[in-house]
Amino acid sequence: MDNCIFCKIVEKQIPATILYEDDELMAFNDINPAAPVHFLIIPKKHLSSLADAKAEDAVLLGKMLELAPKLAAQQGCAYIEHADGSKSGGFKTVVNTGPNGGQIVYHLHMHVIGGAKL
Repeated sequence: MDNCIFCKIVEKQIPATILYEDDELMAFNDINPAAPVHFLIIPKKHLSSLADAKAEDAVLLGKMLELAPKLAAQQGCAYIEHADGSKSGGFKTVVNTGPNGGQIVYHLHMHVIGGAKL
């Protein structure tokens, strides 16, 4: 997509603070963070929204979900279950879809948000 800002980040045409990159995914800090930790995980393949994902995208979507807790932990937002049964830390994941879902950039992306209690 010629005008997609996230495609331009994938192509390194626009700078971003990249936290992770492999052949299929990229993660980078949100430029307008809603919390102390706020980054995005995107597929390099352009999908306009979660509604456009097909069955063949299931593995890619799973990789996005699997990556979220790993990167959240690296950013200081690990979810921890303590030996005494108490829990601490954690993060929120959000995928906005369509105008009523709050989607602004039409390239599938998952927000990972953490830090102070949300």
